[in-house]
Amino acid sequence: MQVIRNAIAEGSCLLNLRAQSMREILKAAVEHLVQTGRLPEESKAPVLEGLISRERVVPSAIGHSCAIPHLYTDGVPEPTLVFIRLKRPINLAAPDRVATRFVFLLLGPEKRASEHLDTISSIARLMSDDDFHYDAVAANSHQEIVESLRQYVLRSEAQLADKPRTESPSLAGAHGMFTGLVQDFRRRLAVYASDFRDGIDGKSLASVLFLFFACLAPAITFGGIMGDATGGAIGTVEMLVATGICGIFYAMTAGQPLIILGGIGPLLIFTMILYRLCDGFGLSEHFLTVYAWTGLWTGLFLVILSVTNSSNLMKYFTRFTDEIFSSLMSLIFIYEAIRALINVFGDSFAKNQAHDRAFLTLILAMGTFYVATSLSHMRSSHYLHSRAREFLADFGPSIALVMMSYVAWLLRDKVIVDGLNVGSGLGTTSGRAWMVDLWAAPVWVCFASAAPAVLAGLLIYLSQNITARLVNSPDNRLKKGEAYHLDLFVVGLLVGGCSLFGLPWLVAATVRSLAHVRALASVEEIPSGTGTMQERITHVSENRVTGLVIHVLILASLLVLPLMKLVPMGTLYGIFLFMGVVSLAGNQFIERIGLLFREPALYPAAHYIRRVPVRTIHVFTAIQTGAMIVLCMINLSQWEGVRILFPVFIALLVPLRWMMDRMFSREHLQALDADEVPESEQTHWL
Repeated sequence: MQVIRNAIAEGSCLLNLRAQSMREILKAAVEHLVQTGRLPEESKAPVLEGLISRERVVPSAIGHSCAIPHLYTDGVPEPTLVFIRLKRPINLAAPDRVATRFVFLLLGPEKRASEHLDTISSIARLMSDDDFHYDAVAANSHQEIVESLRQYVLRSEAQLADKPRTESPSLAGAHGMFTGLVQDFRRRLAVYASDFRDGIDGKSLASVLFLFFACLAPAITFGGIMGDATGGAIGTVEMLVATGICGIFYAMTAGQPLIILGGIGPLLIFTMILYRLCDGFGLSEHFLTVYAWTGLWTGLFLVILSVTNSSNLMKYFTRFTDEIFSSLMSLIFIYEAIRALINVFGDSFAKNQAHDRAFLTLILAMGTFYVATSLSHMRSSHYLHSRAREFLADFGPSIALVMMSYVAWLLRDKVIVDGLNVGSGLGTTSGRAWMVDLWAAPVWVCFASAAPAVLAGLLIYLSQNITARLVNSPDNRLKKGEAYHLDLFVVGLLVGGCSLFGLPWLVAATVRSLAHVRALASVEEIPSGTGTMQERITHVSENRVTGLVIHVLILASLLVLPLMKLVPMGTLYGIFLFMGVVSLAGNQFIERIGLLFREPALYPAAHYIRRVPVRTIHVFTAIQTGAMIVLCMINLSQWEGVRILFPVFIALLVPLRWMMDRMFSREHLQALDADEVPESEQTHWL
């Protein structure tokens, strides 16, 4: 590695070379060596011809966007290296079918060829590092390339030192009161300034435009449902206010700003059940007081859990649980989108009306989903310039929403579709005062509310931490550190604060958070075991700007609620569907379900398939499927006593996973339940 650093530091580097073939690359590199005095003029022609001849026999593109042409002849006085970054990648028929962007030219006398063997090995390992790959593309000078090499060496040393450790840094070593909270605070404070600097780029803008509507739509939807279920005590306006204010506060103070807070189905169900319990105890008129006390107890429990390092228990959660929870949340989004479309047709039949409105809503939803999905695949297209493809992929959901909204506007004189169902004022939904009177109900209520708060606290604790695990997954390659304890502490404060004003409680929203990560991610295509290409995240622009701006816009939308009505609900159903489907992509659990319907000879060459018997894979997947079906049945159950126990069943996934230790061998479980793909799988091309 030192040879590479020294060569680049001494100026043996060509950045943004414009070339269309390996011949042009070699010609430019040899000319550079002659001009800098590293290669005699008389050796120019034979060296160039020798390199081209070797390239015809054995192509030097090795994969991972890298090629290593080399030649050893007595016409070259000393071992020499030239690093080349092309302006645009070109296809050099690499074995992984990835276009080549980086070229390392190696020259030297014939007797010293062995000196380059270690260099070739170092180059191969270097180019398999996603962080260096990203930094090398973004570098503006050879000094920045050298700095990227230095960072790579430091990372490699740290990985070697940390290899025996399996626990997350945020979930290990915190044993005293406040210890984990303080460690999280210090870890994130060190990168706080960069969280704002890193948010000023095109990806952040695309993320804001997409996620503004992706967060606004469920906020309005959940708010409307909650308003109906609570007699208007907590409705759409309250949900928008809570989403905006809590989102801003969380983006500014939380440890993991990529997490998006929002309303989730289980919390909505809990609130509905709490309202009915109040009705059963004759406390209907004091619902907000009961709700406030329950929220204050819940917030207190969450703060206690955060300062006592209870999030350390998340180290017992594995991919097994994460995949089930993530799949469940994604399926809820898909289910809600499909159910909404069915209800539109149901209303048309019930009212004996023409189905024009229903069919146009369906067209808008499917059109939004299709356009967003198609544009998200533009990165792998062979058409247009790379920057144009990147722009269309990043802004795909926003473009889809605008396009289909325009279609609805063109047809407004013939068919009127439903727009966003929002009010027109800034007052509360029922006209009540914003501040809740804590002493309006009997005194015993403030103590009795602690009982339901236990279940609410458990639900928020699990939802927040499991979503944080999914966001912090090694597959997302985040670098700035985790902060489970700090995130839970902030959520606890927000739950308590919202309760005082009768605002809905918010928690980490799985699908929206994963969509946020995906929108800020840079991806590359790698070959799958079936010969097709699949995307892999190489870098995520970790920042606080996007979350802050998204929720500022949501809060500002209260000032222009009439304009929000112009956005057709059909387009938002399409966004719901898109987010749910995209969140399922890359979920190993969903991929393993697909194996049940494929011919075994055509199974992908995934690491777990090569290490685990097929029967064991199917049994493991069947257990996960059964657990998810149970959770779906609980969510859809008509029995309130069962639905309120949803968090308990989530927690029971941990002992279920422990029981599997006796059913499967340790080696098989490590392959099926690994937090990330083994390194050997990522570098098998070496």
